[in-house]
Amino acid sequence: MSPGSLVLLLSILGAPGLGDPGPLEDVVIDRYYIPKICLREVQMGDFIRYHYNGTFKDGKKFDSSYDRGATVAGVVGVGRLITGMDRGLQGMCVNERRHLIVPPHLGYGSIGVAGLIPPDATLYFDVIMLDIWNKADKLQITTLSKPEGCNRTVENSDFVRYHYNGTLLDGTPFDSSYSKDSTYDTYVGTGWLIKGMDQALLGMCAGEKRSIIIPPFLAYGEKGYGTVIPPQASLVFSVLLVDFHNPRDGVSLEHLEVPPSCKRRAVTGDFVRYHYNGTLMDGTLFDSSYSRNHTYNTYIGKGYIIPGMDQGLQGVCMGERRRVLIPPHLAYGENGAGDKIPGSAVLIFDVHIIDFHNPADPVEIETVFRPEGCNVTTRDRDFVRYHYNCSLLDGTKLFSSHDYEKPQEVTLGANKVIEGLNSGLLNMCAGERRVLIIPPHLGHGESGARGVPGSAVLRFEVELISMEEGVPEGYLFIWHGEPPAGLYEQMDLNKDGEIPPDEFSTFIKTQVAEGKGRLMPSSDPEKVIADMFRNQDRNQDGKITVEELKLKSDEDQEKIHEEL
Repeated sequence: MSPGSLVLLLSILGAPGLGDPGPLEDVVIDRYYIPKICLREVQMGDFIRYHYNGTFKDGKKFDSSYDRGATVAGVVGVGRLITGMDRGLQGMCVNERRHLIVPPHLGYGSIGVAGLIPPDATLYFDVIMLDIWNKADKLQITTLSKPEGCNRTVENSDFVRYHYNGTLLDGTPFDSSYSKDSTYDTYVGTGWLIKGMDQALLGMCAGEKRSIIIPPFLAYGEKGYGTVIPPQASLVFSVLLVDFHNPRDGVSLEHLEVPPSCKRRAVTGDFVRYHYNGTLMDGTLFDSSYSRNHTYNTYIGKGYIIPGMDQGLQGVCMGERRRVLIPPHLAYGENGAGDKIPGSAVLIFDVHIIDFHNPADPVEIETVFRPEGCNVTTRDRDFVRYHYNCSLLDGTKLFSSHDYEKPQEVTLGANKVIEGLNSGLLNMCAGERRVLIIPPHLGHGESGARGVPGSAVLRFEVELISMEEGVPEGYLFIWHGEPPAGLYEQMDLNKDGEIPPDEFSTFIKTQVAEGKGRLMPSSDPEKVIADMFRNQDRNQDGKITVEELKLKSDEDQEKIHEEL
């Protein structure tokens, strides 16, 4: 109805002192409250819901929907209401309030209603409009916000998790998932939801917000729902889609950063060390290895982690960053985990691979430089000097011999360095440079070492500076030929029948100088000679007697573990 057709006699209502204006020809309408936003006005043929109080001129009440505890629902303009009410309701907005004065000929006329409304009664109504809809209405969807990069939207048979606030069209709340501190979780398009919501969720992205107006015939219709949703009520939902998936979904991968050279990819049975941030689809962080300042370390493909991560780590490169999206049936299922992962939640892991290895891995050796004419190479028990830089595979520097004044020194095979480094230093020439990749079972193992994380793969850059031929294990000195006859007599330089430390040292140094034998290589030959003397001085009285002096080969035969 156009504004011009309304008889607006505002001065009549609420101003009884002006006297009786005489018989009314039409309905008198006082729009005493008009909402600021009016999306729709009542038209002929619309279904409406409203509350009212009906009184006579003297204020005596003859009827009230409030007293019955139920709104009135009906159709405007089809003769189901008294003519005055039909006219007085047209053009109303939801939540608008009107005073209506209905003259007798537009009310119950000269007959009235027996026992309730006398003949020729003028009727006064106070009305609030609560709902308007039409059979031709469709679902009304307004997108309030939508995340960028929406790669997938809801389809029929998807399982969704969403938050909502539900109100009637007049703003009266009837339900909210937020008050339950839990999302509403259900399948779409399978009849578990009212038809309007089933349709309204289609095409949504995770993180999208929508306002949805559902007419009654797509909601709870003539029956309503319990005491909170009246019959023939339009419903308004404010919906935030938290996440969704399909039971047929597998793991989804997004390769964020892959190193240019990927020589090897992880497979089932490999042990992987990685950092991760774990979030829900709405961005809520539920766990992070970075917060613990410690990588997550595990075997893949063996069931030690959730199935989705077992699959999602297959084929990773060292240093790779990838995003792994895991549906709940490959994660923590309907029950969730703890208080941070809800049931049926889709999980997103942003993963950075630090390193991986296999328990069967050997040391990986890459020769960077090898001098020409390399005829002599290191062997077990050789004494070597070398420089090194040690780092993790992500480039984190751990140790370097260049931080000290001189190269590192070690006897190969003497268990003074980790097994992998020992192996990597064998068969090298002086001046040769290598890169060694050492798996943890040949390095510092699961426990790690000071400055070295547990189960870490190590990268060594080594350069062999020099080497000295060694002696067999258990020996401090070996003869190049047969030992001299009358060894004790030759060693007893002053022929007094005993050999003190200075005579012993002089004799051994002479043998080395003349090329008749060699000491175990060491940065401190004097200590080696002192150890030899201590081994021969059985009673530790500061001198060696003829009875005490024995060759190592003779001792071995006697299974006495002392040496010369």
